[in-house]
Amino acid sequence: MTQMEIAERAGLGPAWLAELTRLVADDVQAGAYPPVGFDADQRWHRRIHCDDWVDVWLIGWLPSQSTQLHDHGGSSGAFTVVSGALSEALFVGAGPHAGTLRERLHQEGACVAFGSAYVHDVRNLADAPAVSVHAYSPPLARMRFYDVRDGRLAVDGALETDDPEPVAPRALVR
Repeated sequence: MTQMEIAERAGLGPAWLAELTRLVADDVQAGAYPPVGFDADQRWHRRIHCDDWVDVWLIGWLPSQSTQLHDHGGSSGAFTVVSGALSEALFVGAGPHAGTLRERLHQEGACVAFGSAYVHDVRNLADAPAVSVHAYSPPLARMRFYDVRDGRLAVDGALETDDPEPVAPRALVR
């Protein structure tokens, strides 16, 4: 049995992670954690929990900050928007829109949960800062970054990391 199968049997699948991020988001709004910072050069982030099964992050997003199109290296995950709004470009793998990116807007309180094969790009396209809580199980160890070429995902590189906000995501291991 893989670590992922064990984690999902223990209740750490996407639905459990969604509930966890919702609860932590409520705690953030209630002031249970130090204030979120913002950084003009990169997304501000702080790990607020990590064990063998799950890691939880608090992330501050200034307008125009974004990730690259990426996966989570085999981890399932979830995020809840604590304040502001985040946009998400989600790769569509099947159906009439296969091979395209679908745009979704997530307002304050929205929660997104996903399995281990999820590929997306999260961005703050609004005029105001945003704050979100993210959880991954098993804890992050690797991320792959992508481009969409001819309607297919093309791996642009990979990075061994336990940090959802790698400092130099373009300095990738190929």
